[in-house]
Amino acid sequence: MAYAITRTCCNDASCVSVCPVNCIHPTPDEPEFGSTDMLYIDPRACIDCGACADACPVDAVFPVDRLRGPDVVFGDLNRDWYRDHPNDHAWGAPSFPRSLPGELGTLRIAVVGTGPSAGYTAQELLRCTGAELTMIDRLPVTGGLLRHGVAPDHQSTKRIAESFASVFHDPRLRMHLNLDVGTDVTHEELAAHHHAVVYAVGAAADRRLGVPGEDLPGSLPATAFVRWYNADPTVPAGTVELSAERVVVVGNGNVAVDIARILLTDPDRLAATDIADHALAALRRSKVREVVLLARRGPEQAAWSRPEFLALGRLPGVELVVEDHPEVRAAIEAAAPDSRAGLLAGLPLVRHDGGAEPGPGRRIVLRFLSAPVELTGEDGRVSGLTVERTALTADGEPLGVAGEMDTLRAGLVVRSIGHRGVPLPGLPFDERTGTLAQRGGRVVDPATGRALPGAYVVGWAKRGPSGGIGANRACARETVDALLDDAVARVLPEPSAGRAEFERLVRRRRPDAVGLKELRAVDRAERERGAAQGRPRVKLATVAELLAAGRRR
Repeated sequence: MAYAITRTCCNDASCVSVCPVNCIHPTPDEPEFGSTDMLYIDPRACIDCGACADACPVDAVFPVDRLRGPDVVFGDLNRDWYRDHPNDHAWGAPSFPRSLPGELGTLRIAVVGTGPSAGYTAQELLRCTGAELTMIDRLPVTGGLLRHGVAPDHQSTKRIAESFASVFHDPRLRMHLNLDVGTDVTHEELAAHHHAVVYAVGAAADRRLGVPGEDLPGSLPATAFVRWYNADPTVPAGTVELSAERVVVVGNGNVAVDIARILLTDPDRLAATDIADHALAALRRSKVREVVLLARRGPEQAAWSRPEFLALGRLPGVELVVEDHPEVRAAIEAAAPDSRAGLLAGLPLVRHDGGAEPGPGRRIVLRFLSAPVELTGEDGRVSGLTVERTALTADGEPLGVAGEMDTLRAGLVVRSIGHRGVPLPGLPFDERTGTLAQRGGRVVDPATGRALPGAYVVGWAKRGPSGGIGANRACARETVDALLDDAVARVLPEPSAGRAEFERLVRRRRPDAVGLKELRAVDRAERERGAAQGRPRVKLATVAELLAAGRRR
């Protein structure tokens, strides 16, 4: 019986490298890699060896005959992908790990960030070089997106962090947490102590709607909401108020889907996850009964991935409906079964009166062809969102339809329309893309196009907010290849000070910086708290709590 990849696929291609018959695609060498919702196993070529299941870091691979309930559909999805993407599974040219000539000596490399892109970068550098690494994070705990971005009901996705555990414990790696590059130390100081600095800082800012009322209390960026339920210590416990019956989420990508799902999931189910205690308590008190996912474009342009959408439709006790509109109805009726719009076939089409209180029960309303115009408020808080009906041009761009407006009553509006990076002192920033200015992973001066010696970037800070966790693996490899090419070409600057001098600098600038021993103590404390409650861990939600736990090592 063949194996199938299911909804928790991380796309990092660990399975591809171990498949003896090359039947998992797209591979990192193929053009579609990184653009598909997941990877797929061809059941006609699979030899049922199970190597992919053993290698999968997120437990996403199962024999088709063991799929149960909502996961049964993934057997068909894996098979059907090859109907439209025939492949003879021929092997490409072999590739071999990079290495550096011994006469170059030991490189010292700093990696700023500890999320997935940083983890893959460090993994690659430790695997193919004898470099000494310094990893830095502004928070007193590692993980980045894995800890503070992945939804708590996706515990299997978080298991990919275990693959980075050996990286963080490597004797060639030193860790400095609770240290902010740009405030506590500068890029110039990092460069003075290292041959190269790789920035893996993500895309920390949200895109704005640009409409009146956006800054009212009760209007939040998606990053704040997601970090709130994931116990990010920079987001206060009282950030989110759930006293209204309707929430509007502007956007329909995977983050918007996550927020809708968390808002309406039975808190008893979330109580078995690592959700923040303050978020779980707020969800138990929540009055939210309806979540509206608002999109300017139509069903065919929906941004969610197929696996995430399928999970959205299977929430116990939650009805998933589509706001009825002639163009939306026509798009669904004309859609191919495996298209974005085709996923909506069979869902109830309903008239949605956003000016009235939600009806009985809990539901998610998919409202297309509607653009936010203004957030309105009462008593200093958001009370509604005025929206304008849109129509799509021949190029698929939404344009407002004059005179067609209405107001949705809502006590919370979350914008989930994309992320962008933030500038870092001392480094060139591309305002158009919201990323560090770069070419092939090398940070460059946008005015001259010349690379800044020894400065590199990886992840969302490099390519923008696109691709899931696993996409960072190929991204990291490209950046590391550029760094190693520069090392071989002897263009990396020679640091003027060493590792010991940098550690003294850190102790002087940030006496409460956290190292590996403190990180282990935090991990142990959270797991012990979780074990007492039958949960994977109970996160410490403030910097003070994290530092105190680290001191109790």
